[in-house]
Amino acid sequence: MRNKGSARQVDKAPMDSREKSIDDAQRVLRIEAAAVAALESRIGSTFAQVVDLIYECEGRAIVTGIGKSGIIGKKIAATMSSTGTPAFFLHATEALHGDLGMLRPEDVVLCISKSGSNSEFDFLIPQFRRLGVRIVAFAGNMKSYLAKNADFVLDISVEEEACPLDLAPTASSTATLAMGDALAIALLGRRHFSIEDFAFRHPGGVLGRRLLLRVDDLIDKNRIPVVTPETGFDQVLAEISHKRYGATCVVDETGALIGFITDGDLRRILRKKSDHFRIRACDIMTAEPKTMAPGTMAVEALATMEDFSITHVVITDEVKRPLGLVHIHDLIKAGIA
Repeated sequence: MRNKGSARQVDKAPMDSREKSIDDAQRVLRIEAAAVAALESRIGSTFAQVVDLIYECEGRAIVTGIGKSGIIGKKIAATMSSTGTPAFFLHATEALHGDLGMLRPEDVVLCISKSGSNSEFDFLIPQFRRLGVRIVAFAGNMKSYLAKNADFVLDISVEEEACPLDLAPTASSTATLAMGDALAIALLGRRHFSIEDFAFRHPGGVLGRRLLLRVDDLIDKNRIPVVTPETGFDQVLAEISHKRYGATCVVDETGALIGFITDGDLRRILRKKSDHFRIRACDIMTAEPKTMAPGTMAVEALATMEDFSITHVVITDEVKRPLGLVHIHDLIKAGIA
């Protein structure tokens, strides 16, 4: 339950305190934005060489750090893994107590440190050298032990932290994360990483469903409503009712799709003609209905329905024979819409 007394105290907070809070927050954003913007001029030949190194390595990218750098390192490793670069996070302290066993000589190690000098890396760098792995430093101090002993150094230094004490990693951690994202996306580009590749690595949740699901997964090949152009009104109505799609395909003598009829079409024709016994499918159908090929992503079917304000898409083979129908309700049920 909300504390009413606390709420009253907040309401009575001095206006100048609130204004200071706003000023502090805006200052943080300005400083961190400037720190990220400053990285752009540092993207050059060294960065390209790092991309080459990781792209061409036969092992994995092992990201390591401690403290806030370690937390950022976990995110960088996760982004790389999800965008096509096999990557793992190695906690610098745990590496000193057995986790070095996860490294192989063909790996590349990305060491993250603002200062570039800590006891963990003092011990780890010689071990990395003995293992034969290549070392890439994300360093804020280009004269540090880490920077001097790495194969490549990416400069993540910042003019100032957003922390007014210039102590808590704020601008520096944001800049490190941005540099990691830049590296991951550059590698994505080198690998020609596709939507399908991304979907394969994200099979769960709404994102996975939107990217992985194909129209083939939604159709029922044993329940395809079909009539011919000469089919009478009553039989068209019966086919629509029996197959429960609210619509039916109209096919020619070869089985190729030539038209489409919805229950809305039936209602509209009845308003115009009272003698429905003389109405045939060819009198009602919409010619050239929207179709899709097998293998099309379900999200594309949704986009087509939205663009043309329709509720059905017919899935057809290479000679336009209907293979099934996708209804908007199928997409809703699958979590696409």
